[in-house]
Amino acid sequence: MTTTATLNAVMNGGVGASGGGQKTVLITGVSRGLGKALALEIANRGHSIIGCSRSQDKLKSLQSQLSSSSSSDGNDNDKHLFLDLDVCSNSSVQELARVVMEKKGVPDIIVNNAGTINKNNRLWEVPEEEFNSVLDTNVKGIANMLRHFIPLMIEKKQGIIVNMSSGWGRSAAAQVAPYCASKWAVEGLTKSVAKELPSGMAAVALNPGVINTDMLASCFGTSASLYQAPDSWAPKAADMILNLTMADNGSSLSV
Repeated sequence: MTTTATLNAVMNGGVGASGGGQKTVLITGVSRGLGKALALEIANRGHSIIGCSRSQDKLKSLQSQLSSSSSSDGNDNDKHLFLDLDVCSNSSVQELARVVMEKKGVPDIIVNNAGTINKNNRLWEVPEEEFNSVLDTNVKGIANMLRHFIPLMIEKKQGIIVNMSSGWGRSAAAQVAPYCASKWAVEGLTKSVAKELPSGMAAVALNPGVINTDMLASCFGTSASLYQAPDSWAPKAADMILNLTMADNGSSLSV
C-alpha cells in the first residue's frame, strides 16, 4: 500500500518570533485540510513548524505561503522545516526523527494529524487494500511517530502529544466502519500510552469537530460545505493545542 518516501527537507524563512514563549510544533499531514490550516495559524503566531506530508508539491506551496507572510520582516530564516514522507513507513519516520533532531531538536508539541478515510461502503464491500490503508495511516502512522519521538521527549523530560481523533472515534456511523475503527483505536492507544508517560509529558486524543475538508466531502458530498472551513477552525484549535499541559494527560478533548 505504501512506499518508503525519501526524506526531502526544505527550509524556509519564517514569521516573527513570539519571544520566550516560542514553541516548535511538529504536524503530520501538513499539506492540506486541518494540518495545513493549523500550521499556518501556529506559524503566524510566531512558532516554529515542522511539517511532513506525502505531497512534495503541496509542501512547496505551503512553504511559499509562509515565506510570503514573512516577507515584510525578512528575518527568522530557517524557522520552519518541511519533509516529504509517509508516516506509514516506520523507517521513514525513524529518519524523520533523525533529521528533526539534527536540524530543530526535540519538538515541544507533536500533532499526529495525518489521516485518511474509506469511500462510503458497507464493511463487507470495502476492499482489503482500502481497509488496510485506513488502519495503516490512522493507527500505525501514529504508532510509528510515538515509537521514535517519545524516547526523545522522555530524554528532554517534557513534550505534548496530540493524536487527532474524531467524533466517530467516540460514536459510530454506517458506511465508514474502517474509519470509525481506526479512530476508536486512536482513543484507546492514546489513553494507554498516557499511562506510560513520565511526569512532564502528556498525550491527548483531540476530536477536531465537523470541518469542511476533502475527507468530510467524501462522506457528506456537497453538504460538507455547510460546516466551517479549516481556516475558521484553526484559531480555536491552536489556542487549545498551544496551551495543553501535563495536567491534560490521557484526556479525550474536543475543539
